[in-house]
Amino acid sequence: MKIVSVVGARPQFIKCAVVSSKLRKVAEEILVHTGQHYDHEMSGVFFDELRLPAPNYHLEVGSGSHGWQTGQMLLKIEEVLATEKPDWILLYGDTNSTLAGALAAAKLHMKVAHVESGLRSFNRIMPEEINRVVVDHLSSLLFCPSETAVNNLAREGIVRGVHVVGDVMLDVLLRALPLAEGRSRILSTLGLSKSGFLLATIHRPENVDHPARLANIARAFNSLNEIIVFPVHPRTRKMIEENAVVWSPHVRLIEPLGYLDMITLEKSARIVLTDSGGIQKEAYWLGVPCLTLRDDTEWVETIESGWNKLVGSETSQIIEAVHTFESPATRWSLYGDGSAAGHIATILTSGGG
Repeated sequence: MKIVSVVGARPQFIKCAVVSSKLRKVAEEILVHTGQHYDHEMSGVFFDELRLPAPNYHLEVGSGSHGWQTGQMLLKIEEVLATEKPDWILLYGDTNSTLAGALAAAKLHMKVAHVESGLRSFNRIMPEEINRVVVDHLSSLLFCPSETAVNNLAREGIVRGVHVVGDVMLDVLLRALPLAEGRSRILSTLGLSKSGFLLATIHRPENVDHPARLANIARAFNSLNEIIVFPVHPRTRKMIEENAVVWSPHVRLIEPLGYLDMITLEKSARIVLTDSGGIQKEAYWLGVPCLTLRDDTEWVETIESGWNKLVGSETSQIIEAVHTFESPATRWSLYGDGSAAGHIATILTSGGG
């Protein structure tokens, strides 16, 4: 059996690493890197740290508008699929790489399997929401992290080929934690102590493409009397520079980090402030309170558990939450047990049963 896996963005490299390790024991995998994230900090370091196999194809699409980027990927992925003629196209998440892979497969009448199916923010302004809805409706196998995701699909009439497998990011986290403990020196490098800082990440268009929201978040960060470590996504840095956003000295803007350093910071922070879905989950699994800089989230279970709180981009709301938010004494078991990748490989290679 031949499977073409399409990845292109930082979260997909993380998810693909653990699935590929299982899949290659039972099938032939062709790995396609679209180049959506293309520099070492956003791409190469993850292949190195997580031992992701080198891509068979690197499409080198790079950044651009949603339409241009998706169109370039669609054209190039279609060429790969026509050459390789796989049994399945395996896609991850909700990026433009995911959408382009699904559209290319659909045009060639090839079967799509989607990891992280069924997530919904119910906010159609988000490009990611459009991507995930379209991809789910083009997929023959839908790998869900939770029953909530299954129910979301059922409401849209998707009931065939749906499997609850858990979240592959938990697989990766459990595998990476011992490595991080042995290799990461990020706390000493930055002069940080456990629970002695806040960790922030911002990258979603709803925040960084809107100067008013970005300015509100900056005012909140600048008003907090705590060290804030802020690894800055290249796109976010570009918008910060274009809008001349000024940061107080206690807000430490640093370059993007590898996965091992990032989970070390997450594990050690007093609170995480983020608009990333993956980091919301990782903070939960690591037992660190999370404030989500969005008005909605796909990971509703983390909110219901009391470990995550939606604070949007309003300055006063962010400041108040940092000062007052307290997480419960206990955590539920969410999104599987760390064996999602094995379930995915088994289902795929058994023909989708």
